Amino acid sequence: MNFDEIEEQDGIRWSWNAWPSSRIEATKAVVPIACLYTPLKEREEFVQNPIHYDPVTCKAPCRAILNPYCQIDVRGKLWICPFCLQRNAFPPHYKDISNTNLPPELLPKYTTIEYNLNRVAQIPPIFLYVVDTCLEEDDLKALKDSLVVSLSLLPANAWVGLITYGTMTQVHELGFEDCPKSFVFRGTKEYTSKQIQEMLGLGGNAMRPGQPASRPGQPPQASMSANRFLMKASDCEFVLTSILENLQRDPWPVANDKRPQRCTGVAMSVAVGLLETTFPNTGARIMLFSGGPATEGPGIVVSTELREPIRSHHDIERETAKHYKKAIKFYDGLAKRAATNGHAIDIFAGCLDQIGLLEMKSMVNNTGGFMILADSFNTAIFKQSFQRVFQKDNQGHLQMGFNATLDVQTTRELKVCGLIGHAVSGNKKSTFVGETEIGIGNTSSWKMCSVTTKTTNGVYFEVVNQPTVPLQPGSRGLIQFVTHYQHASGQYKLRVTTVARNFADGQSPEIANSFDQETSAVLMSRIAVFKGEIDDGPDVLRWLDRMLIRLCQRFADYRKDDPHSFRLSENFSIYPQFMFHLRRSQFLQVFNNSPDETAFYRHVLNRENVDNSLIMIQPTLTSFGFDEPPQPVLLDSVSIKPDTLLLLDTFFHVLIFCGNTIAEWRRAGYHEQEGYENFKQLLEAPVIDAQDLLIDRFPIPRYIMCDQGGSQARFLLSKLNPSTTHASNSPYGDSSAAAIFTDDVSLQVFMEHLKKLSVAGTS
Repeated sequence: MNFDEIEEQDGIRWSWNAWPSSRIEATKAVVPIACLYTPLKEREEFVQNPIHYDPVTCKAPCRAILNPYCQIDVRGKLWICPFCLQRNAFPPHYKDISNTNLPPELLPKYTTIEYNLNRVAQIPPIFLYVVDTCLEEDDLKALKDSLVVSLSLLPANAWVGLITYGTMTQVHELGFEDCPKSFVFRGTKEYTSKQIQEMLGLGGNAMRPGQPASRPGQPPQASMSANRFLMKASDCEFVLTSILENLQRDPWPVANDKRPQRCTGVAMSVAVGLLETTFPNTGARIMLFSGGPATEGPGIVVSTELREPIRSHHDIERETAKHYKKAIKFYDGLAKRAATNGHAIDIFAGCLDQIGLLEMKSMVNNTGGFMILADSFNTAIFKQSFQRVFQKDNQGHLQMGFNATLDVQTTRELKVCGLIGHAVSGNKKSTFVGETEIGIGNTSSWKMCSVTTKTTNGVYFEVVNQPTVPLQPGSRGLIQFVTHYQHASGQYKLRVTTVARNFADGQSPEIANSFDQETSAVLMSRIAVFKGEIDDGPDVLRWLDRMLIRLCQRFADYRKDDPHSFRLSENFSIYPQFMFHLRRSQFLQVFNNSPDETAFYRHVLNRENVDNSLIMIQPTLTSFGFDEPPQPVLLDSVSIKPDTLLLLDTFFHVLIFCGNTIAEWRRAGYHEQEGYENFKQLLEAPVIDAQDLLIDRFPIPRYIMCDQGGSQARFLLSKLNPSTTHASNSPYGDSSAAAIFTDDVSLQVFMEHLKKLSVAGTS
């Protein structure tokens, strides 16, 4: 099976597809054994042939789930668990089992299977809108229109609520048609969860972090009194629409030298307090729409004085950003409370400047929420991305799962190091937990308040087998992933993926041949970004370089001290260039990006699958010319030619670039004249291809059209390998190619250094 087929069947790709048999050999392999796993990857057969029974599990304490790798004794009606080797009797309803009549979970093609459990959520999903009213008139109108449209996209049984905020925070009552009422909270005051409950008249039984959950399906008393603020969408659509349509800008006057008073922190605190009191452990989303930074109350990011600029990367590094640490602590606290209660938080930012995404990112990253960054609520990026949040599957259900947990189990030669993705630790210190920590570690279980069919997690493992206890030839390691979640229909489901791979002897070529360089590049980039949140940028780059050199020393062919003899086999050959582009990417280089943009880019990288992540790390470039069909070209300055068009896809931007000659002809209007039809077609070709890229991309990328020498061309130039610069008389240069003004080294120079350091034998 090739990598793509495995990804189709199991939604999983591994860095190595054969595993080193001892801890020492695994360390030498440099890139850890790890996978990118998309637990809810869409599979047609789960819809066509649903399974309506609960899974068979092994005896306690193992509890592994029956899977195709179990040995079975059909006559004795027994199965042996491959994880703990205990024998288990099949339950009575498996009495007709035979070699020709096996249940699906034992068939080889069902290494991934989904069970529809016999439990349904008592309460449908809840959507609580938190809306900023300190916006310009046209922006507020665009946002109100989008929100009204979204009410028709919600499932009819979903519950919905509305909080608006500016100088004050208002919780709107939806129960009265004649006289709209709202509860007002001061924007400068920090409210405790208990105060919020009392002011809203709710009975309190919120879950605090570390407190045992109430019985699922038992709505607490408080939820009854919440019906004033949260109502079924179909019952309150009329009232809510009229409240939204009549929503006015924040009435507080704003002087010319001031920012509006915006109490984002209080609004979020009230939203989290309202939901945790009334619906703990229930699928819910708090959707924040913010058009600027918090300027008053808890969670303040910048003062109202316009002469005080909002913090930059430089201020944070020098520790001169005075609100930064306090704001992070405040929003981290809200994130923890929301995650404990299973509530996802989304942030939709519509602002030319920063709104404080960096400080607020934990609310989204810890709860699996969506993060959208747009220049205003009037842009296509916001409008279309927001609509895509409510995409439905073929059955008409929203493509989002709620309140999910992911548990991982391994055979004894392996242990779990951690997960990098949008989740929080389930604090399950089982026997499968390793000593090495990568990402969110020290646990074999994680909680995700929201998952979609695209959510992809990086899960990292280590081999703990000692060389003194050699494995039997042909031994396999097994790993089982179990995802429990509430489907948008309310049905609880269990998705189980069981993976087996061969252990190989350290010197055997099997390990090198099993390397998946694309997946490994993405898994290593997730570690680098995770380190980048904690360590200094230069330290992260040094770590990446060291890991790359060690990988080349281990797997390249070369004679010591002879760089010209250096060769990498095909399945390692493009890994160094992924690392080259990763080092220069916006994930690790903060120059020219605001702290909010950096937080946004890193958020998206930690959610996407291999293919999409690779486009972010090493964008794709396609060339369109007169004499040849469109073709992929090198992401290199030599690809810029006066008589071609280029289409660049960086995942976040889709850019069409006209070479000088083409731009001049277009400005002269040749494409509108007779006899120049082929020129007209040439201009349209990249536009048509660009539309294809936009079809299922989320969030919607920024679409840019630019000419060589124009200011927008910087988006392309910053991504290209600078093999022709203003300073190069290098043999690689191409006299017709465009020069790039940069002091960055080119890929060719980078590779020469890499070869030199690798063959020198010291890292």
